Amino acid sequence: MEQNLRLSKLVGGGYDGFWNFKGRYRVVKGGRASKKSRTAALWFVYNMMEFPAANLLVVRKTYNSLKNSCFSELKWAIDSLKAGRLWKVKTSPLEMNYLKGGNVYFRGLDDSIKLTSITADKGKLCWIWIEEAFEISSEEDFNTLDETVRGKVGRGLFKQATLTFNPWNENHWLKKRFFDARDDDIFTLTTDYTCNEWLDEADKALFERMKKTNPRRYRVAGLGEWGVLDGLVFEDWEERHFSIEEIKRKKGVLNPRSLKSAFGLDFGYTNDPTALCCMMVDAADKTIYVFDELYEFGCSNRDIYEKIRALGYGKERIYADSAEPKSIDELYSLGLSGIRKARKGKDSVNHGIQFIKGHKLVILPKCVNFLREISAYSWAENASGARTNTPSGGYDHLMDAMRYGLTEVCDGERWGF
Repeated sequence: MEQNLRLSKLVGGGYDGFWNFKGRYRVVKGGRASKKSRTAALWFVYNMMEFPAANLLVVRKTYNSLKNSCFSELKWAIDSLKAGRLWKVKTSPLEMNYLKGGNVYFRGLDDSIKLTSITADKGKLCWIWIEEAFEISSEEDFNTLDETVRGKVGRGLFKQATLTFNPWNENHWLKKRFFDARDDDIFTLTTDYTCNEWLDEADKALFERMKKTNPRRYRVAGLGEWGVLDGLVFEDWEERHFSIEEIKRKKGVLNPRSLKSAFGLDFGYTNDPTALCCMMVDAADKTIYVFDELYEFGCSNRDIYEKIRALGYGKERIYADSAEPKSIDELYSLGLSGIRKARKGKDSVNHGIQFIKGHKLVILPKCVNFLREISAYSWAENASGARTNTPSGGYDHLMDAMRYGLTEVCDGERWGF
């Protein structure tokens, strides 16, 4: 009883059905701060200790995104349950082992060989947790993951896939596959910040302000409702793999002057991320290739400098938000000698959008934050619900960075790295 009482205090309310469901698919969409990831992490740690023969596979679209998300949440859950002495935790590579039982395996969809070659050292691979499942644009990729959990399991164990995500586009396969289905083997839940007992008044005030100033964003980010495709700013884009080197070689033969690099930086800190958009622009084919991104909260200017340098772009021409000249000057003094102020002026946002709309956008699958933003970047509505010619605010940091990066694209520097 004491353990149950302690656990209930950790978990809080709103997730009873989630906690007790033992069918094949457990799917939770929710707004920001709806504690879905932390609740999932607690469930997995608690139940791996209850069922020592169980093993867990944790997946996101890219492996590198796991450390600061699922891995951190599971580590928090172990510490919250005061079970640190029972677990061996390693960060290179990411690895968790319950000393009396099974393992937690971490994989990214960007390494299909490692993903399909998982063999539990002991016990059975029973559970899979797919965090930010909205990033998985292909239902076939999910089916491949689902098939990794197969075979007989021991008494008391059950096979289950748990998907947690923030909703965006209502046409995503997740909606039809799970939320529109009628199947006793599927549990779905939509949660929001109101079930999070640990938010303080300042946290709640952010959502209340969003409710008044940006009701469309509030419905998705606050209440966890599906976003809609109506009114998207950019529609001519696709997510697919491409090779920068192959494109460079091809253009080097056909039309070397048509290929230019473009880097844009939007500043953020606590509530908004710092966003770097890395692009290659083919002027002849009217195509913009988005091949990399930086998307981090809480970055000081020195952090920004170090992260950009670590990505290999420290010597590139980078156009940054001119509203922060002090930050630009500091980054220049730290060593980003190519940083410049992006041009701003009357209608500069719409001019930039119109330029981009004259191109096709091709986005590498690893640019998950860019894909999330462009899927939700839409024209704002006025009081009567009619669309305006102004983009709605909110998840537009990489969208802004993209525009900044194209400041001098027509006569900027050639590909430089």
